[in-house]
Parts: sequence; C-alpha cells; structure tokens
Amino acid sequence: QVQLVESGGGSVQAGGFLRLSCSFSGNWFCMSWFRRVSGRDREAIASINIDREPGYKHSVKGRFTISLDNDKNTVYLQMNSLRPEDTAMYYCAARGREPSGWCLQPSYTYKNWGQGTQVTVAS
Repeated sequence: QVQLVESGGGSVQAGGFLRLSCSFSGNWFCMSWFRRVSGRDREAIASINIDREPGYKHSVKGRFTISLDNDKNTVYLQMNSLRPEDTAMYYCAARGREPSGWCLQPSYTYKNWGQGTQVTVAS
C-alpha cells in the first residue's frame, strides 16, 4: 500500500506556473499525475518510474516536468505556461510494475491515489 498526499494547487493567470507535490510513503514502480475535469474521466498527463524515466501526454509535453526526489519522498509536477484548459483537479497515483512497465497508463491500472489538489487557470 502506498500513501500519497498532494499539495501545491491554486489559482493562477494564463501563462503562469505552479508546482505540485506528491509526498509518498511505501514502495512503487510507477508514479503518475492525472487530472480530471468535471464530468470527465481522469486522464494521465505525466508519469515517472523508479528509474526516473518520464512520460508525458502530448498536450503538456514541453510545458510540464515530472521529477522525483527520493531524499524527500516526493514527486513533483512543475507546470509552466499554464492555459485555461489545464484547469482541473490533479491527482497523483502509484502502482507496481504490473500491468506494464510503461507508466503513462489509464487510471484503472493504478490502485493507490491521493486526495487531489485543485488547479484553476484564469484567462
């Protein structure tokens, strides 16, 4: 079982930036950031494995950066050049290597979830 706690959400103007943090306890192979817009399924936007190999959804690639700090037991999501369409509830999630070593996978493959943190980007 992996315990996860997100923080760092807030409200910013378009073009601004935020850094989300996911504090974890327990062992994992994959850690991903998901976001959910009201009425829609959670979508995976960035992932990292224990070897620090990242993966990104096309719409955030080049703007968002995922990183791992093992000393602080924290995974970060640096979000730059934010757009109104980035407005969502953001969640971190963790799992083992199964069902795939590729971590940017749908939400049903993840068993451990944080409570979420809201990001709002004003135009």
